[in-house]
Amino acid sequence: MAKRIILGSGSLYCTSFSGTLPTLTTICAEANRFSHIKNGATLEYSKEVITEKDDLGLVQKTAIKTEDVSFKAGLMTLSGAELPKLIETARSATSSETGKTLTKIGGLNNAADTSYAWCFHHKDAKDGDIYILIVGKNAAGCTLSFKQDGATVVDAKIKAEPCDNEGTLVYFFEETPSAQSGSTPT
Repeated sequence: MAKRIILGSGSLYCTSFSGTLPTLTTICAEANRFSHIKNGATLEYSKEVITEKDDLGLVQKTAIKTEDVSFKAGLMTLSGAELPKLIETARSATSSETGKTLTKIGGLNNAADTSYAWCFHHKDAKDGDIYILIVGKNAAGCTLSFKQDGATVVDAKIKAEPCDNEGTLVYFFEETPSAQSGSTPT
């Protein structure tokens, strides 16, 4: 595969996670679009290692102790009904009488231990699209800043959880230019 220069941002999609990863075609459907992104997105991998060596410094072994993956994005489009996917204690309901959606936030007894499948889709007509698929929940707080001179952007940080029986934290899909057909791969 040829090396590429990645330019631009993308869109974020989300759906409930039932234990089986959705296909890219399923999750990247318009009905699952969670947000358009402002100020970009970041996939971050970090690890903690442990190093053991003998007292004389003659032998040494280093191994990975833990690893973490998080996906950060500035969410520009959002509705109150979507806040429960970012805030575990939030819950939303729409009144058929008033047509208004009420989102309540807070109360530890209301915490939903729900994980979601998240997919970031970066479109690239020349080099092929990139898809980042993780399962997890928002590990950051949530700030809604209503500014006179700019859009409200919510910074989300999705902490990845193992999503298969191998302990995989992230699926990173790249289309190859020769395989592009204008459709989303599965």
